[in-house]
Amino acid sequence: MRTYDFAPLTRSAVGFDRLFTMLEAASKTEGQGYPPYNIEGLSENQYRIELAVAGFKPEELNIEAKENVLIVTGRKAANDGSDERRFLHRGLAERDFERRFQLADYVVVTQAKLENGLLQIGLERQLPEALKPRTIPISASSDEVIEAKPARKSKSA
Repeated sequence: MRTYDFAPLTRSAVGFDRLFTMLEAASKTEGQGYPPYNIEGLSENQYRIELAVAGFKPEELNIEAKENVLIVTGRKAANDGSDERRFLHRGLAERDFERRFQLADYVVVTQAKLENGLLQIGLERQLPEALKPRTIPISASSDEVIEAKPARKSKSA
């Protein structure tokens, strides 16, 4: 895996701090593959993230959204030794994880549910009214007459 040093670029660029932070974060999390996930576009403003979290109970999962970052964490309850299961092969990963997703502006989490080992997180882009496109009506004619004020005469003339 390659790593890139963005420090020389950040010295000469002003206002691109967030871009370089996102690039660094993407390069660091490139190797993480657990848990696997899908991102699905349901409509123009609705999305769904599905994470394969087999073996996790709802109380062992945490979803937090802050500052345009969605953080999904899974913490398995500590095994106190009372479980006397003896595995011949253990292929199901039951390790703790943290998965981060960068969200666009005005994207909010609308729901989360755990079904058949899949954690489904619903997302929706909710633009404020001020940012939504609006149609400006055009009037056909104007009956109002705007009267011009006479120009002031300069005293030097």
